[in-house]
Amino acid sequence: MFLSEAETEARLDDLRRQRAALDRAIAEHELYLDLGRRLARPGVADPVPAPVAEPARAAPPHPDPVPPASRPVAAAPVPPAAPPRAEPAAEPRPVGGGAARREGRRLIEAAEEILAAAGRPMHAAEIWERLAARGLTLPGHDPVAALNTRLWKRAQGGSVFHRLGDGVYGLAP
Repeated sequence: MFLSEAETEARLDDLRRQRAALDRAIAEHELYLDLGRRLARPGVADPVPAPVAEPARAAPPHPDPVPPASRPVAAAPVPPAAPPRAEPAAEPRPVGGGAARREGRRLIEAAEEILAAAGRPMHAAEIWERLAARGLTLPGHDPVAALNTRLWKRAQGGSVFHRLGDGVYGLAP
């Protein structure tokens, strides 16, 4: 009935990967919502970005004309039917796309480690296979194309990556 230590660790790794994928998906949807709100208000300067709120606690799109003090108790907002998402207390959720940025940096650092360990240039598909073996994920239908784009952009920016051909990258000399 009980899992062995190795089985438990494997299950924990799987759950962590799922949590990371969900965090990325949530950050992506929040980014799209924010972009949609900005595009819906052309000409309005965007002051400081608002902190990211949980979907259940998000403010209504139009302000309520009734002040909270005069609102009857029965008019309190009803929480959505979706179950609340549990977050670890040790890791506060960053504002904006911080989690996505952190995940992107981790992905690029792992790609750099893979190229350094291989000691030779590699195609993005090869790099992706090794990243996936480490449990890393990329959003979208074609993770190889997404990785290729990320590496291509960084190779142009003068980072540690050097583009050698179509989808082939090595470490800069």
